[in-house]
Amino acid sequence: MAPAKKRTLRHGTVTSRRWLSDELIRLTVTSSDLIGLDVPYTDHYIKLLFPPAGAEYAWPDDAAEVLEDRTRPDAPVTRTYTLRRVDTETGEAEIDFVIHGEEGLAGPWARDAEPGDRFAFFGPGGAWAPPAGVHIVLAGDESAAPAIAAALDALPAGTSATAFIEIAHQRARFEMPEPEDATLHWVARDGATPGTALAAAVRDFTPPAGEVAYFIHGVAEMIKDLRRFLFVERKVEKSAASISGYWRLGMTEDEWQSSKREFVAEMEASEQAATGS
Repeated sequence: MAPAKKRTLRHGTVTSRRWLSDELIRLTVTSSDLIGLDVPYTDHYIKLLFPPAGAEYAWPDDAAEVLEDRTRPDAPVTRTYTLRRVDTETGEAEIDFVIHGEEGLAGPWARDAEPGDRFAFFGPGGAWAPPAGVHIVLAGDESAAPAIAAALDALPAGTSATAFIEIAHQRARFEMPEPEDATLHWVARDGATPGTALAAAVRDFTPPAGEVAYFIHGVAEMIKDLRRFLFVERKVEKSAASISGYWRLGMTEDEWQSSKREFVAEMEASEQAATGS
């Protein structure tokens, strides 16, 4: 199998759309460009490309030509989404979108998508898969739920898991796998700042004895809190944790991506100062 290259331009077609909850839509898509790729991870993601309003080119037909000049003012922007599932034999994949009315680019597009709609993307990328023989703590909000679900589907023999999913309220639950060796906890925000209820739930959880791995993703402010909890307070080895912010309060993806490196550097400096390392 050929390795997947994150920056390779690919094309796909929407085949179906369905609501998973009042705020979550799943698109099933197909792309012949996915066939034969090596996608060994469960946090596999793609970067959807969206032309700005008023762009005077045909999309996605002109995608390759347009992307040759990323400095052009009407260049497309990217929005990153974790794949719930990808089948590299058939080229079929599932993508979940959180819908916030007319806010954003990807949400309204997914809400209005119809079978036959075509799109362009980069990816898939990814870096993590559930390790064998450990207990895994999985935690995230709706943006990380697809990767958590994929991990639960792929738990190796001898691996157990505890998963925490933050949602708007208990009525906002959606389908998630619950394998025999895993426990799933739904954590409701109920109007609280995103990430605070999830961080509290993880802090209150005592993992079983033995080796523990962590997969924690979602809003950046929650990540900052739980990084300090794991690496400073619990002294968890960084190699045992996949933990990063998928988004940040009050920022578009473009703003978050442009400031993410500085945000991470500040977190790491604070952690080093606290541990003296």
